[in-house]
Amino acid sequence: MNPTSILAIGPLGTPEMIIIGVLILVLFGAKKLPTFARSLGKSMGEFKKARTEFEQELQNAQEEAVQPKIQSPQEKRQPVANVEDS
Repeated sequence: MNPTSILAIGPLGTPEMIIIGVLILVLFGAKKLPTFARSLGKSMGEFKKARTEFEQELQNAQEEAVQPKIQSPQEKRQPVANVEDS
């Protein structure tokens, strides 16, 4: 038996999705199914939020690395020290 054939499940069609749905209904029961779906939805929302924040941080870091640092005229000036002859 080829080890990669075990991992290659392929796309899930309608019959497979129906079987999975029935198994979930049998395992969790009709009373716990809404709670399960709610927690799954919250988890997916948190995952999407974290992914969006990560992508934004990555994009900001890339933009900062690419943009050349331009000094403003105020930053170019350096104060001149007053030297008093004693």
